Amino acid sequence: MQTPGSVQRIELAIGGMTCASCAARIEKKLNRMPGVEATVNYATEKARVTFDTAVAVPDLITTVVRTGYTAEPLEPLGPLGSARDPGSPSADRDPVAPGEIPASAAPEERRPGDAATDSVAALRQRLTVSAVLSVPVVVLAMIPALQFDNWQWLSLTLAAPAVVWGGLPFHRAAWTSLRHGAATMDTLVSTGTLAAFGWSLWALFFGTAGTPGMRHSFEFTANRTDAGGTIYLEVASGVVTFILLGRYLEARAKRKSGAALRELMELGAKDVAVRRDGAEVRVPVSQLRTGDRFVVRPGEKVATDGVVVEGASAVDVSMLTGESVPVDVSVGDPVTGATVNVGGRLVIEATRVGADTQLARMARLVEDAQNGKAQVQRLADRIAAVFVPVVLLIASATLAGWLLVTGDATAAFTAAVAVLIIACPCALGLATPTALMVGTGRGAQLGILIKGPEVLESTRRIDTVVLDKTGTVTTGRMSLYEIHPAQGTDEKQLLRLAGALEHSSEHPIARAIAAGAEDRAGVLPVAEDFRSLPGRGAEGVVEGHRVYVGRDAALGLPPELAAAKSAAEDQGRTAVVVAWDGVARGVLTVSDTVKETSAEAVARLRSLGLAPVLLTGDHRAVAESVAAQVGIAEADVYADVLPEDKAAVVEHLRAQGRTVAMVGDGVNDAAALAVADLGLAMGTGTDAAIEAGDLTLVRGDLRVAADAIRLSRRTLATIKGNLFWAFGYNVAAVPLAAAGLLNPMIAGGAMALSSVFVVTNSLRLRSFT
Repeated sequence: MQTPGSVQRIELAIGGMTCASCAARIEKKLNRMPGVEATVNYATEKARVTFDTAVAVPDLITTVVRTGYTAEPLEPLGPLGSARDPGSPSADRDPVAPGEIPASAAPEERRPGDAATDSVAALRQRLTVSAVLSVPVVVLAMIPALQFDNWQWLSLTLAAPAVVWGGLPFHRAAWTSLRHGAATMDTLVSTGTLAAFGWSLWALFFGTAGTPGMRHSFEFTANRTDAGGTIYLEVASGVVTFILLGRYLEARAKRKSGAALRELMELGAKDVAVRRDGAEVRVPVSQLRTGDRFVVRPGEKVATDGVVVEGASAVDVSMLTGESVPVDVSVGDPVTGATVNVGGRLVIEATRVGADTQLARMARLVEDAQNGKAQVQRLADRIAAVFVPVVLLIASATLAGWLLVTGDATAAFTAAVAVLIIACPCALGLATPTALMVGTGRGAQLGILIKGPEVLESTRRIDTVVLDKTGTVTTGRMSLYEIHPAQGTDEKQLLRLAGALEHSSEHPIARAIAAGAEDRAGVLPVAEDFRSLPGRGAEGVVEGHRVYVGRDAALGLPPELAAAKSAAEDQGRTAVVVAWDGVARGVLTVSDTVKETSAEAVARLRSLGLAPVLLTGDHRAVAESVAAQVGIAEADVYADVLPEDKAAVVEHLRAQGRTVAMVGDGVNDAAALAVADLGLAMGTGTDAAIEAGDLTLVRGDLRVAADAIRLSRRTLATIKGNLFWAFGYNVAAVPLAAAGLLNPMIAGGAMALSSVFVVTNSLRLRSFT
């Protein structure tokens, strides 16, 4: 058995793929290597490879090269189960062309999307030239009235460079595949267009098509005319142009679909003002180290994750969490890299740098999700792998069938070429990855991190959502809840004196009372002669009064205060008595408060068909009080649950036949998150919880859980819609072409549009709100 450390992971950038069958071939070849598991994604043009340390990276590259493609190692992912090491050297980055031996090279900086930009520009140039040459050819062929004497020779002059140079990428890729004993989409395109062009050359030079005065009618179905007098120059050049157009639109759309990840990776600051040897020095962010203190002025980005050590300000976190309202920060508060300081000057001490920052971890999660494959896509890949050979057989059978039945070589050829061109399985390979890229990218912009495509399939089946109480439904912080002044006591004075005394204490209950008093009563006076009374409370002098705040039961309470104290404790809240000059003046209750958005979040979850359940280690009275505030029935409350038993509650619900999602944020939630059918980790929580979850919610707002499930379900629906279209298109179109009901040029246009439709449909996810 392999230990986790004995297994390595790496990403390879794959060049030369043109369709899903290419990806399937590379994946198949890599997986045949002993100790290797690989996933190849056509849309992202990457291979994610897990391999035994006995396998060398050059061996992986050589396998890809021998399959007919290029390979370039990206940053190694390290031992399985480990994070990327920001200090480790990158793997070899020189691309390896077919026939070459992989060589090592020094790492080089690569801007995300540079290769894609170059590819789109080259496609645009090839498309423009081919379109300018092809349009006159198509117009002359379709409108007999424009056909002058010897028009066919002008068509040949224009069509030849469009077919040969414009279609060169298809012909080159088809030849490479043929040399490796394989067939891909390019095989279909190249065979179809060259056959149409070759037939035209034969008819022009050896048949009657080159005769002056020859006229040619355009039909939407298979031609039934003299073979020697028929040319297909408009089919050859038109199909090349249509498919180039499809590739260009597809490349642009694929680039847009990955834009969210690129934007996320480029959000960070580029340089930073670091304090070193008593002076501020501007250095690149890459030179920051943990413990460095750096200055962030208004309008600047926070360079990395850290803690404020000087100053106070408001920080715009919208680019990471989707939250529009800036967050106030002061000394001791954590801040996240790539957020923007919109207020005062801050000095921050770096706590995480490089690949450890929240931004880098978010980008890594999104990239991992985009490189994964859902089960439904694996089925599509298996079909794509055998689809092209099957289509070649169908095209041959179509040719033979028409010849045997009708003896019409022209019609037979037209139908066979149409089959070759219409059947390209591009849309199959794009159906899942493009939707996944757009969906996960949009999620990242909204503060929702989807860990992989399998998660999408889980969200569809969920019917119950278990909510951890502390830190998820509630704030997780003590705060002043109720004020009960004694008869004749002024509420504001009660708060001023109690708050002033508690302001001198560091106890969580004291801090909650001091903060609440300051909010309600304004600036507090200063306490003198402060003395802590362990287990009982505190006392001191405020504005000439000797004040006591604590839980001393020996202090005599008027009936109304005794009743208030008892009622609060029955509900699981903490009640403290405030007295001065030896007389009880009031009771203050402190509790963990429900987040303002939790009730709305529960309502949203219900609207998605989910039954909410509250899970907590607190007393039942506390749990039921919280449940009542957010709209959860008492029967759906599990209270007094020990941390180690939370997973058992989830298992109990699953044993009842429910499909369970768990939302939590603490270390004690990690096991339950892992056991649940779907784990949603609050990003404001612990690393253990985030690691165990399937979805990470960057914001501590429970409403995002409903958004995450909606987005996941919509992404899955888009994937299924894409696959339905892609399968349906091929199933319907191939028989039509074989029956002679489609002109090959129309077939080429339809094939190109099918891929564009799938990618455009995926791009609709960018508008998700």
